[in-house]
Amino acid sequence: MTAKQALRPLPSDTRPGIFSRQYAAATLTFATVMFLTGFAALAVVPTLPTAAEDLNGVSLFPLVAGSFVAASLLGGVLGGHWADRSGARRPLALGMILSVVTLLVSASSVSIWQLVAGRFVDGLAAGMVAVSVTTAIGQSYPEYLRPRMLAMMSASWIIPSLVGPPVAGVVAEVWSWRTVFYGLAVLTALPAIALVAVLRKAPSGESDQTAPADLPTAEERASRPPLVVAGMLSLGAALGQYGVSGWDARHLLFVVGGVALLVVFAPRLLPEGTWRSARGLPTAVLLRGLTSGTYFTVEALVPLMLITERRVAAVTVGVAFTASAVLWAVASWAQGKLLQDVARHRLVTVGALIMAVSVAFAVAGSFSGVSPLLAMAAMPLAAVGMGMLDPCVTVLSLAHSAPDRLGHTTSAMQTNMNLGQVVVLAFATAVLNAGLAAGTSRLGGYAITFSLLLVPTLLVAVLAVRARKDGPGPG
Repeated sequence: MTAKQALRPLPSDTRPGIFSRQYAAATLTFATVMFLTGFAALAVVPTLPTAAEDLNGVSLFPLVAGSFVAASLLGGVLGGHWADRSGARRPLALGMILSVVTLLVSASSVSIWQLVAGRFVDGLAAGMVAVSVTTAIGQSYPEYLRPRMLAMMSASWIIPSLVGPPVAGVVAEVWSWRTVFYGLAVLTALPAIALVAVLRKAPSGESDQTAPADLPTAEERASRPPLVVAGMLSLGAALGQYGVSGWDARHLLFVVGGVALLVVFAPRLLPEGTWRSARGLPTAVLLRGLTSGTYFTVEALVPLMLITERRVAAVTVGVAFTASAVLWAVASWAQGKLLQDVARHRLVTVGALIMAVSVAFAVAGSFSGVSPLLAMAAMPLAAVGMGMLDPCVTVLSLAHSAPDRLGHTTSAMQTNMNLGQVVVLAFATAVLNAGLAAGTSRLGGYAITFSLLLVPTLLVAVLAVRARKDGPGPG
């Protein structure tokens, strides 16, 4: 073989796959993490509206959901910078431990505020785990395997999605929502401890292959935002979420304080030009915020409306969560396997348009004369759009990032994802509460709120082209 032939890329059918000897250990480790994370998340989320109602805290439900997101901001930055310094193994292990602790905190809640605290710890853990896994994928796999590996991460949620929400709904109906939390803590504790032990014993650069060759230089460390910035950003997010739970002067002060902190500190955690959609990485990070914000709001407010206003059984709503997770995984697999040669930014556009249709379903299902099943269908349909576009946004972000900045990039993606969730949910909640204060019916308020979610989805469809990757490979 000549030197020129040796430099040619291998044909696609002879290149190593994610389960080849070279990548099998990392693939199985990351899949296990996603399985445990998915099982806990998918069983917990459908029970939160019931828990909030039982604790007399329906008006604070946005804070229950938002505290998770606020903590994820801090957890994502902490996990990203930690992963860049010493590999993803340690933040991943700590995140798994915290994910078990938070179940116990939430299960023993005697007030809505303790439930908020439990969700905050859960968000901290989730942010660390998500960034650590994404960073490890970027550092462990070549570009042609990243879409498949991200699809594998989504596929790891299939079994939890089939079992978690329906069982959680039945348990909540027969016993209580507390039993769901306690049961999950018992079920996930031993596997999580075993996984942490495996991660601790694995040499750096083998199982996770994430340890950098050299520590960051002083200049690189100085260029990275300190954790105090992430902490202030998390505080701003929490203040804003609490502020929109009411409609008076006191709550308005919390909103003003939260918005001020977000405006001052958020740009320090994001690529320059993110909010004005500069081409490349800034736009990719912006798209992550807009899409996740829309999806998170649909996932939070549609079940709340169905359970508290349309009186749909929790077990039925759990089926919608199951369908959402399965269809997300199927769409993610399709983009990574069947559509792997299609430009990533084009798939982002298609996914955004599908989400726009799902929002229209939520609007229609908010009217009393229409079956609530139509609103429930908005959840799995939105998941199809997210399953298609979310891995593509991640691939585009990693493609625009230098190899030694993958942790920083994934941290920025996680940060703007959480910012998008905070801002969109807070705005939607403010609109809903303003409508109620003005005398609008609760279902009418939901219809108006959902209709406003068309704006970010259509904006993503238009801006996706600005995130495309020039050069070889799907972009």
